[in-house]
Amino acid sequence: MIRKLQGQYVAISTAGEKAQAFIPAPLPPRPPIDWTPELRSKFDQALLALGRLDSVSSLLPDTSLFLYMYIRKEAVLSSMIEGTQSSLSDLLLFELDQEPGAPLDDVREVSNYVAALNHGLRLLEEGLPLSLRMFREIHNVLLNKGRGSNQTPGEFRRSQNWIGGTRPGNAAFVPPPAEQVLDCMGKLELFLHDQPAPTPVLLKTALAHVQFETIHPFLDGNGRLGRLLITLLLCDQKVLQKPMLYLSLYFKQHRQYYYELLNNVRMTGDWEAWLDFFAEAVIVTATQAVETAQQLFELSNRDQEKITTLGRAAKSALQVHRALMERPIATSNWLAEKTGITPATVNKTLGHLQQLGIVRELTAQKRNRVFSYNRYVEMMNIGTELQEHNSVEPHPLRPVIN
Repeated sequence: MIRKLQGQYVAISTAGEKAQAFIPAPLPPRPPIDWTPELRSKFDQALLALGRLDSVSSLLPDTSLFLYMYIRKEAVLSSMIEGTQSSLSDLLLFELDQEPGAPLDDVREVSNYVAALNHGLRLLEEGLPLSLRMFREIHNVLLNKGRGSNQTPGEFRRSQNWIGGTRPGNAAFVPPPAEQVLDCMGKLELFLHDQPAPTPVLLKTALAHVQFETIHPFLDGNGRLGRLLITLLLCDQKVLQKPMLYLSLYFKQHRQYYYELLNNVRMTGDWEAWLDFFAEAVIVTATQAVETAQQLFELSNRDQEKITTLGRAAKSALQVHRALMERPIATSNWLAEKTGITPATVNKTLGHLQQLGIVRELTAQKRNRVFSYNRYVEMMNIGTELQEHNSVEPHPLRPVIN
């Protein structure tokens, strides 16, 4: 299928220098998506993978135990794409008011992401539809503290931004002029609400993500908010009951190809290649999430069996173990508060759990010691340790050019 530029260029002038800004055409694409049998099959597989992921809650005694860490893993990965250095352990220590190993601004940025996602989910529960108001509210939380707090949190930009380069004149991509942002976002909002016509939810999510990144409506935080949009849309449309799908690790691993695909959509209208990539990302990510949930469930059962060998001490140890499932890096004080067990008993119990190899102490202090549910943290850490040089691995759908 032959398509053309998916929008129009307009001349802009900043600081006396001329450049070309891109205004995307409204969704859905014209002409419509070319649903080859292969692409349709890939979307069917993606929906099946989402169905399996949505049912994973039946595996877990309490889905919230898994979600607490999974949301934080996504926050770390999504912020890592933007260049932050915070690890999952850094974030958990920061939330305990302990000193993280990474720069404080980096960790605060990741903490903001967790707060922004939770705020968006709360707004959905309260009945607020996905809308420009919701985007602004989530953005306000995302950039509220630390780095980015001077980039007009919660407001669409009123000046020109760009991607790559040092100014619009040498940028890799220049989004719409500021005066066009509200109109572009208004049309995106209509599309999200099935105007001019209904769009299947997974297709809608894939198209909306590209459109949001192309408009780049805020001065900062667009990448993170664009990735949040994927999860919020799937929850809003009841494809997922809980926010279990996060594509940041997949986008991070195939970052260069991801950017190429976004650019090809704009320049040549190759939506089909993007949709193939997006569906593959959903299949791989949903499958990994199901496997991780199963592994955590098995880990929990194995460790509970070990704990039952403790005799009379087992009752307190099982309570502490459950609390550690919720927060796998915790202080002894927090564990005492959470379980209602006396601090002395908690400390004795932690000694038993250390002997069983279930927890290890991260501090060497006498009071308010910090403990880690080691194997649990290791499982959730998979992917977050990827360094920059590993983040551009070949993608199975990418053509190899010799």
